[in-house]
Amino acid sequence: MSDIVKEFNEYRSKMNDKILADNNKIVKRIFNLDTNAFAEGALDKKTKELLGLVASTVLRCDDCVKYHLESSYNEGVTKAEVSEALGIATLIGGTIVIPQLRRAHEYWEAIENQG
Repeated sequence: MSDIVKEFNEYRSKMNDKILADNNKIVKRIFNLDTNAFAEGALDKKTKELLGLVASTVLRCDDCVKYHLESSYNEGVTKAEVSEALGIATLIGGTIVIPQLRRAHEYWEAIENQG
């Protein structure tokens, strides 16, 4: 696994465990809501992950972009589909999201090269 992918997943997992160990009902409910929002429904998981990717890019959340890139990859999203989604995000977000665009391409490449 690529170092940036491995480091991100290890850190995310470690910190999520610590956060959830606080047993904060509000935080647990938000985590649960997030999980359920991306479950199969009227929209398939692949579409929902791409929506999450676009929103995360526009909001400039690098951790969220990485999460949705990896989730998208696991749902079978292609590089071409990610590229189109990131194009929409850049259109909506404007030039200020170009740094996220760069890091998203780097992370997607790392995901593709893992294993």
